[in-house]
Amino acid sequence: MKYIKRDAIKNYFPLPNEVFCLGLTYGELAVYCYLMYCENRKTFKCYPSYKTIGNAIGMSKNTVRKYVKSLDDKQLISTQPQLLLKKMDINKTAVYSILFCQ
Repeated sequence: MKYIKRDAIKNYFPLPNEVFCLGLTYGELAVYCYLMYCENRKTFKCYPSYKTIGNAIGMSKNTVRKYVKSLDDKQLISTQPQLLLKKMDINKTAVYSILFCQ
């Protein structure tokens, strides 16, 4: 197997060290990490769908929904519903804001 050259800026995303001290379940941690991966570093926001998150981390949409709610309840993220218009379909998604660990 050939390994690609690692670029610390392009191939990585920041994850606060404190996240491992919060007692998160593996599912909460997986969802939080994926949201950090998707996050815009200037706005601290991202907007992947439950399906996109689930496909990336191997969970169903309902399971992702459960963990997103849990992270929101723990005030690690905030969610804002939003409608996206795509051609003739209207898709619901959310904008996630990553909050800082305190």
